[in-house]
Amino acid sequence: MNKYIKNIEHEQVLKLSHLVEVQEGQIVSKTLAQNGAVSITLFAFAKGEEISAHDSNGDAMVSVLEGTGEFVVDGMAYEVNEGETLVMPAKKPHSVYAKENFKMMLTVVFPV
Repeated sequence: MNKYIKNIEHEQVLKLSHLVEVQEGQIVSKTLAQNGAVSITLFAFAKGEEISAHDSNGDAMVSVLEGTGEFVVDGMAYEVNEGETLVMPAKKPHSVYAKENFKMMLTVVFPV
């Protein structure tokens, strides 16, 4: 049987924030799904780590699972806290900075 969502137990109640751990000086990621239509990835950022400005062909939605991250989308800064979500539109440059240790889930939906 094909599993479209990988690296996570099926038919179990789980806490997403427990599936990735912060590691000093690193950005840790775990891909849960990846195909031509969607990408779902968990991230754990150590304080001070960042992903520099880039863009995507799809809309990118971040949901912060723990802590606080700073996102800059097309020059506008957004502070996103635990339990909050931000959508970064396709083709707009965006970056991520860890003001503190934080974890997030990134879902990117691509045009088909």
